Amino acid sequence: MTHSNKYTWRELNAVLRDMTEDQILKLLEDEQELHRRVTVLRRLHQRYNIVRMKRERNEMKKPR
Repeated sequence: MTHSNKYTWRELNAVLRDMTEDQILKLLEDEQELHRRVTVLRRLHQRYNIVRMKRERNEMKKPR
């Protein structure tokens, strides 16, 4: 399923774990623009923040 298509709740939860930060952000932006389902927006935002925080923490651990 492409990112511009409307995911069902089950499909969304199945694919989110394997998506990159950029892919999740694209889905979040598409959902805001096209579908505007509040529960899906919350879930995407939640997952995006988790992935982003992990990346930022890893970056903080790297020596400068």
